[in-house]
Amino acid sequence: MGSVLDNANPTILSASELPSHRQQRKLKDESSGKHGIRDLLVGKTSYAIDPFYMSDFSDTDSDDSTMEPIDEQEIYDLIAPISDPEHPLSLESLGVVKLQDVHLISPPDPTNPSALSRVLVELTPTVTHCSLATVIGLGVRVRLEQALPPSYRVEVKIKKDTHSQADEVNKQLADKERVAAALENANLMGILRKMMKPCLE
Repeated sequence: MGSVLDNANPTILSASELPSHRQQRKLKDESSGKHGIRDLLVGKTSYAIDPFYMSDFSDTDSDDSTMEPIDEQEIYDLIAPISDPEHPLSLESLGVVKLQDVHLISPPDPTNPSALSRVLVELTPTVTHCSLATVIGLGVRVRLEQALPPSYRVEVKIKKDTHSQADEVNKQLADKERVAAALENANLMGILRKMMKPCLE
């Protein structure tokens, strides 16, 4: 990363322009006792997530019917706090990720254990020549692949007409071999860890 920024003066969205469902969902979940995917993956000690820990001593039944299905808002909540690699701001506050650009296609028969859900996230770079669009897309993809259950297939794309090289960036983000090779690069992994840090706070 050089000293010249792609967008030295990005537009920052105010809190009133951001989706406010997170706070409402949190209050609803606390009052109803239901927990979503975010509660399962963030903020609990590792033994609380381990399915084998104290499984014989659980005083609750193992029926998952009280768990709400994952929705677009929860997926958005997973990626919104990711930090921009160029600015100390979240992708949400820069308008790179938007709730209306998170698409979830659930299988017709959710009771089928082999049924897959598809998640599509469309990113809007802050400038049409953003050189970090691939890195940001990779960060979003990695975050969702690590946080969502294996029955979810994740696709991250640049939104149409928002980047001068959207086709090339989309091709890179869709290529599993390129993504795997990128994740072996120590410098890139350092950038991704820094980007993900706000997600774990």
